[in-house]
Amino acid sequence: MAPRGDSQTSTTLLRRLRCDPTDQAAWGEFVDRYGRMIFRWCRRWGLQEADAEDVTQNVLLELARQMRTFEYDRAGSFRGWLRTIAYRSWYRFTERRRPVGGDDLLQSQAVRDDFIATLERESERELLERAMGLVRLRVQTHTWEAFRLMALEQLSGAEVASRLGIKVGTVFVARSKVQKMLREEVQRLNGGED
Repeated sequence: MAPRGDSQTSTTLLRRLRCDPTDQAAWGEFVDRYGRMIFRWCRRWGLQEADAEDVTQNVLLELARQMRTFEYDRAGSFRGWLRTIAYRSWYRFTERRRPVGGDDLLQSQAVRDDFIATLERESERELLERAMGLVRLRVQTHTWEAFRLMALEQLSGAEVASRLGIKVGTVFVARSKVQKMLREEVQRLNGGED
């Protein structure tokens, strides 16, 4: 289950920007890919459209500054890093706009909690996708397909067996084997943490 389109970080694009921070075509592609994402986050965090555009612009300016020395780490999460920069910019923006003695503390805390939960879910999803890509390379095609159809497509063991022309017991063994490998791979990618 490989990520498609905008759900995958473009390492080629990041390299282009690091090598030539003045590459207008690369920046256009970057803004098209990630600018909309930043804008959506800002709107979800409660900014009006014009304010979300301002914060998005601030984030993109900050990224332009940081891309000169940026090193993509496949073990890390570019989107998590990007979301953190966006959140910090959003937070500074809302702090400047908050009236002295304003009662927006609860709203800010709710947005912070939502941000942290979203960041954790995104990080877990990216970790699982990475683990799945690595495990998929280590198992036979029919084993992966049996796992995918049963665990991800949620077909019954009998349906998977019929579709792949294998025994039902083989389907369950394949699913179990891949799930075990995924747990181990996620733990390894997490640095051995439980």
